[in-house]
Order: sequence, then structure tokens, then C-alpha cells
Amino acid sequence: MDKDAGTEPVGAGRGGTGGELLSIGAFARASRLSPKALRLYDELGLLPPAQVDPVSGYRRYSSAQLERARLVAWLRRLGMPLARIRDVCGLAAGPAADAVAAYWAQTEADTAARRELAAFLVDQLSRKGTTVDASMDMSMDASVDTTAAGATEGTPAGGPRARRRLEIRYAARSDTGLVRESNQDTAYAGDRLLAVADGFGGAGASAGAAAVAVLRGLESFDGGALRPGDLLNALADAVRQADRSVRDVVAAAAGPGAESGSGPGAESGAGAGPGAGGGPGAGSGPGAGSGPGAQPVPDVAGTTLTAMLWTGSHLALVHVGDSRAYLLRDGGLFQITHDHTHVRSLVEEGRLTPEEAESHPQRALLVRALGSGADCEPEVGLHEARPGDRYLLCSDGLSAVVPADSVRGVLTTAPDPGQAVRDLVALVHDAGAPDNVSCVVADVSAAA
Repeated sequence: MDKDAGTEPVGAGRGGTGGELLSIGAFARASRLSPKALRLYDELGLLPPAQVDPVSGYRRYSSAQLERARLVAWLRRLGMPLARIRDVCGLAAGPAADAVAAYWAQTEADTAARRELAAFLVDQLSRKGTTVDASMDMSMDASVDTTAAGATEGTPAGGPRARRRLEIRYAARSDTGLVRESNQDTAYAGDRLLAVADGFGGAGASAGAAAVAVLRGLESFDGGALRPGDLLNALADAVRQADRSVRDVVAAAAGPGAESGSGPGAESGAGAGPGAGGGPGAGSGPGAGSGPGAQPVPDVAGTTLTAMLWTGSHLALVHVGDSRAYLLRDGGLFQITHDHTHVRSLVEEGRLTPEEAESHPQRALLVRALGSGADCEPEVGLHEARPGDRYLLCSDGLSAVVPADSVRGVLTTAPDPGQAVRDLVALVHDAGAPDNVSCVVADVSAAA
């Protein structure tokens, strides 16, 4: 990289004709990229060839493009999505370095839960010898306001070390917004369970409430005395039970002989109908679901579900759909769930940029949801709690309307969870509140 090229993109040389022309095979060998990858990068505009034969369509590349190609190869080895690689390659050297550092910080946050679980399992297996208990098997993909506090002793049976006593303080708020006539979101916060469900379709409000009601059965679950594998299995099983409950609710609302849902690809923001959110902090009442600007699909109904179960030292996460969970730690805000949407998969494949995804007409099309006939396999994970952590669960009525920097500003400055949820809903109202909005905020602190 030229040290004097501070204002040029780090991948300068794309599509140019300077330097020796190489066949696609020779360029692939020199750049350590396969010809198949080069053809894909050409289609995406990431690495177009310097010359294309108008008759045969044969691609030739300039030797001046090798720097950009090698950068793409290195970033792919990091696991960076193609759309993000395209952005990095368009930056000058300094901002590009910052972008890679930010990506890696997010990657480390995403893997922190699995690292903690792996360490725990290594300790357990070391104590047991080489025999793995069958019970350790896991299936992993991996306007109401409430405030309260809870504390437990966080020492799992047979755990490797005594853990400090921690407690959480929490608040939940659900709001209809300024456009919808009623609220299909459900927000719940209790001593053990934090949850947000975003219903859609004619029975969306009832669907969300039913899903959260099933998970509330875990509040008496002795997660602090269980191994992580057992706890995550219990969460995954509860989500499957919630899916059955949601299907029953949707079928009952549709009437005798009606089918609940109409197959995969549920669209959040569909239809209207009766229903009530359940539990403290629950949004209640009939109405339309999530997804600003989504077109009604009245024969599809279901709900998203994002929830965390407090064990006294960990927060176990379960997630289906496009509601989100965030962690504010040491001043950085990290999204710890993945959106289960069709558009998100296109972004990860590099076929859409994040900016294009924001205005895509199918941005609310879910590939996973409860009760809609779509895939309901949950994303599960275990997060070690630290004093000073602040967690946010929210429906897309917040995340799709308020920029992440503004969310981080509120979470950083609000003195307590109650103020945080009020300020977040106020931000949504300032932005027009086109959808229902629900959020739960929980703070982790050392017990007095």
C-alpha cells in the first residue's frame, strides 16, 4: 500500500487497464482467489475485470488490481461479509483500518457467549474425564412501564469457581406509536425473564402474548443450578412449545378449519385483529404488528420473540425473528442477535448493501418466526454478566426507526432502566413513531 495514498481508496486499481493483463486463471493464482470467487465479485461490482472480451466474454485482469484482490481475500478470511468488504475497499487507509477494527470488535462480542460456554464445558469435561453425559447435548444455531430489581447467588453446581453476587434492575415499556391504531407488541420484565415479542397478522397481539406466557414458565426454573447445555436446551424447548401455543392461538382466532399462517416468509406488519399482551410491562390491545411500511398479508399471523433468562451470573438468550438484543459494555454498543430476515441474508451474501436494505420493499420479510409456518429454530446463547453491563431488548419499532448512535447515546446517559426506556420511546416519537415500539432495559450490578 502506498504510504502517500492517504486520500485514495485502499483498493485502488479496480477495473483499470494499467499493468500487465492476466487471464482469470493466472490472476486467481496470484491473488489466491478462485475463478468462481472472481466471477461473483465481478457480478457484485466488488472486483470488475480490467477487460472483457466482447465476443467470448473472457475476463482479463490488470496486475495493478492484485492489491485490491489480496485485500478482499484477507478480509474474506476474517469472515467479513462481501457488502462490508466493498465499503472497506472504498475507504482511505486510515478509515479502512478503523472499519476493520470495528468489525473485529463486533465479531468478538458475537463470539463472547460461545467462548464462555466453551470454557465452562472444558472445565466440566475435565472433571468428568472423557465420558460425555447425554444430557449435555445442545441444539444451537447457538404504554405500560415497569421497574424492579432481582438478585440471586450465581454458583452453578459443580462450577469451577465461586461467582460474585450480582443483581439486575430492569424496566419495560410498550407504546402504540403515532400511526398504528393499536399495539401488537408485548414487552415483559421480571426477576428472571426479560422478553419482547412483536406480533403480526390478525392475531398478532395474542400471538406475542402467548409466546411470552410460555417463557414465563421458566421463571421458576433453577437455571443457576444447571449446566449451560441443560439451560440452553430448556430455552430451545420452551420456544418450540411457544410456537405450538402461538399456532393454537392463531388457529382459534381464524375460526374452525382455518390454517394458521401460510408458509415461510411471514411479513411483519400484517393485518389487524384482537389480542392482549400479557404480564407486567406487556403491550396490549388489537392492531397491526411491526415493520414500518410493510404491506398487509392478512392470512399470515405469528410473532417474533427475543428473551433473556437471568441465572444470577449469566443471561441466557433465545431469539427468533427481527426483534433485537443489544449489550452496552465499556461504552460500546453491540447487537448480540441476528435479524432473521430475507434482506439480512442478502446483505450477508453481499448482494445488498446495508443502505439498500433499509429501503428494500421486502425488508420486513421474516425467514424465522413463531406460528407463521416459517422456520422457528431459535438462536440461543449464554452471556456472562459483568457489573456495569446494560442490556436492551427491542422490537423493530425502535431499531428500524432510530439510528444506533442515538440508541447508544440514550443507553450511555440514562441513569436507570426506567429513564432509558422512556427516553428510547421518546426518540421513536420524535422520528414519527410509524410502528408499535417495545423495549426492555436491564442493568447488571454487584449486589449490595
